[in-house]
Amino acid sequence: MMHCTLCQSPLEIMADEYYFICKTCGAYVKDKKFYVSQSEEKEIYRLHNNDVNDVRYQKFTSPITSVIFENHPKEHLGLDYGCGTGPVISKQLTEKGYQIKLFDPYFYPDQDYSNHRYDFIFSCEVFEHFYQPKQEIEKLIQLLKPNGMLYIMTLLYDSKTDFTDWYYRKDPTHVFIYTQKTFEYISNIHNLKLQKVTDRLIALGAK
Repeated sequence: MMHCTLCQSPLEIMADEYYFICKTCGAYVKDKKFYVSQSEEKEIYRLHNNDVNDVRYQKFTSPITSVIFENHPKEHLGLDYGCGTGPVISKQLTEKGYQIKLFDPYFYPDQDYSNHRYDFIFSCEVFEHFYQPKQEIEKLIQLLKPNGMLYIMTLLYDSKTDFTDWYYRKDPTHVFIYTQKTFEYISNIHNLKLQKVTDRLIALGAK
């Protein structure tokens, strides 16, 4: 039997032929037999149109840049976790004088990022790719300073949407899809402040 990769609960309910629904944390968890290989995954990421100078891409990522500009002075240290081939958010922040460390397992694999503690960490369209969300989230929380913030951009599933026809579910590299219940579970289990939830931006604060 497969277990939820976040909360370790046994997965018994199927949303469709590819995804389970976790009854504990509310996540939609892809069956491991449908995972793509690392080489396939990397090639799919290379095809993403992450041009740092693309105005449309800048607008897409603006929820994160806006919340950082509003809540963090330039002296704060940030981490762009899973920055991909085109770290557009980091470019916009550094142009304004912010200090940002980069990490991506494929494209910016330098492990030095783990030697620092951060006032804020952001991940844009990354969390849904976590094969081991429990370990990844625990690691990021450990990297936060007291009162540090974790900003996550990922599209939350709402039951009013037809899951089987939902474009987010059809991406072969999406293996873990969150609901509001999932982030409520994460905030409770790790004693975090769940400060903002929209259908795409979540802010978690360390206490």
